[in-house]
Amino acid sequence: MSGNSFVVVANRLPVDLDSEGNWQPSPGGLVTALSPVLAEQQGCWVGWPGVPDQCPEPFHTDDGILLHPVQLTQQDYEEFYEGFSNATLWPLYHDLIVPPEFHRTWWETYREVNLKFAEAVSTVADQGATVWVQDYQLQLVPGILRQIRPDLTIGFFLHIPFPGAELFRQLPWREEIMRGLLGADLIGFHSIANAENFLALSRQIAGTAGSHIGQPDALEIAGTASIREVTATVQAPDGRTVGVAAFPISIDSRTVAAMAKQPTNLRELLGDKTLILGVDRLDYTKGILQRLMAFEELLASDAVQPQDVVFVQIATPSRERIEHYQKTRTEVEAAVGRINGLYGEVGAPVVHYIHRSIPKDVLMAYYAAADVMLVTPFKDGMNLVAKEYVACHEDDGALVLSEFAGAAVELTDAYLTNPYDIESIKRQLLTAINDVSTGAPEARSRMEHLHVQVMEHDVHLWASSFLRSLEAKR
Repeated sequence: MSGNSFVVVANRLPVDLDSEGNWQPSPGGLVTALSPVLAEQQGCWVGWPGVPDQCPEPFHTDDGILLHPVQLTQQDYEEFYEGFSNATLWPLYHDLIVPPEFHRTWWETYREVNLKFAEAVSTVADQGATVWVQDYQLQLVPGILRQIRPDLTIGFFLHIPFPGAELFRQLPWREEIMRGLLGADLIGFHSIANAENFLALSRQIAGTAGSHIGQPDALEIAGTASIREVTATVQAPDGRTVGVAAFPISIDSRTVAAMAKQPTNLRELLGDKTLILGVDRLDYTKGILQRLMAFEELLASDAVQPQDVVFVQIATPSRERIEHYQKTRTEVEAAVGRINGLYGEVGAPVVHYIHRSIPKDVLMAYYAAADVMLVTPFKDGMNLVAKEYVACHEDDGALVLSEFAGAAVELTDAYLTNPYDIESIKRQLLTAINDVSTGAPEARSRMEHLHVQVMEHDVHLWASSFLRSLEAKR
C-alpha cells in the first residue's frame, strides 16, 4: 500500500483496544498537532497498536488518516520495549538516575523491531514522501530508511533528553545509534542543551580513527533569543548534510484552556484548603518521593498546617513489570501512608493518592482547581504537565518547577527548584503556598507571564516549525 505523501512513525498508534475489542482513539498532544497535517496531506501513521501478537488491518480514522499497524510479539515487547528502550536507553538518557542494563539480546531485538517499522514505512510512503520519525524507541529507523528508500525526506524528533557525550559513549552500540540518527535530514531536540550534547558527541566520534562522520559546525542562534531559531549541521557518513535544531514541544493550549473552564465540584469536595497537585507517570525520573518528603517536613516543622492544605498526587501506572518502577511505587505509597498516618484525620487525609489513569476532562478540573502545581522531575525532556497547568490559569495559581525539566527553559517565571535538594523544594513550595494564599501581586504577575508564553507557543507552532525546517532540507 502506498500513495501517502506524509508519514508519521511512532512506537504507538494513537488508538487503544477497549474492553469490547474495538479500537478507540487515544488523542494526545502529538496526535492533536499532527492530525491536521496528516489529514491535509493524505497522511499515514505507522505504529504498534499496543497489544502484543495482535495486528488489525490498516484502517482509517474519522478524519481520514490511515493507521498502519506494526505487529510486535510478546518477545518484541519484552526485549525491545521493556528491555532496550526502557531499561537501557531511558535511564542512560536520563543521566543514570538508575543504572542502565546492557544486554546483547535486547539490542538485537531493538534492531529487528526498528527494521520492521522501517519496512512498514517503506510500503506506505509515496515516492518522495516526507517521513517524520518519533522518539528514542526508533532511532535506527532513519538510517534504515535512508538505505532502502533514498527518495524520502526524513525527519527525526527526540522527545526525551539527549545525554552528554561521556554518558552516551557508555552505550556499546553507540556508533550504530549515531548512524541511525544521521540517516535523517533533520534531527530535532527540545532544547539547545540537548542539541549541543548531540553535536559534542558528533565531534568526538568525528575525531576517532575510522569514523566517517564529519565535524559539525557550530550551533548558531539567529538574531533573536527565540530557542526556535537554533540550527547547526553535521556531515553524515554518506556525505549528506544533516540539520540539527531545537524545537521545544508544547500543548494544544487553547483546547486545554477551554476544557479548564468547565464547571466542577472538586473544590467543594476538598474543602477550603490550599490545594497542591502533582500529576505524573509513576516513574523514578519524576521526583514524586522527594516532593512528598518535602511536604512531610513542612508539616513536621509546622510551617504548614494539615487543616490548611491538601496534597493530591495523581500517579498513573507506568512500566510496572520493570524492577526500578516497582521500587518507586513501593516507596511512594509508603510515604503517602506515613504522612496520612501522622497528619491525617478520619475522613480527611492530608494526601490523596490516585494510582490509575483518569479522563482528560477530570484531569483538567484538577488543574483548574489546584492552587499550587508541583513538578519536580530529576530530568525531563520537556514536561507538558507544567504547560497544561499554566494554560488553565490566566492570573492565579503557582507553578513549582524543577530546573532540570526542559520546560524550565521557557517557563522562567515559575518557582524554580532543585529536585535533588529537599530544602530547595520546601523553600519554593512554601513560598508558592504563601504567595497564593495571600494573593501576592508577584504570584499573579508570574502566572500572567507564564500563561502568555504557553498560549503563544503551542503544539501547532512546534509541528509547523519542524516541518517547515524539514521541507527546506529537500
